[in-house]
Amino acid sequence: MIHIDGGTFEVDAAMIADGLGIDSSSLRQRMREGRVTSRCERGVDSDEGRYRLTFSTEQRRLRLVVDQAGNVLQRSTINFGERLPKRSSGHYCR
Repeated sequence: MIHIDGGTFEVDAAMIADGLGIDSSSLRQRMREGRVTSRCERGVDSDEGRYRLTFSTEQRRLRLVVDQAGNVLQRSTINFGERLPKRSSGHYCR
């Protein structure tokens, strides 16, 4: 479960690190260095009431779709090898 307070999302570091295939103890440092990035998108139309949280490194992407209560509805990880492709916005907006 993800804690949501207003527009702030709190995600367990171990969940992010596991999804990205990195050590959880180095996650915060990698985020500070810009080697791990995050993005939050709010659902529109048929995705209203959902949020898409995306965490990325150069090689991997973790995507979590959560409802307004913070329940994880969908979790996916992709390993792109050498390079992460450009993202697609789908039904979500910024």
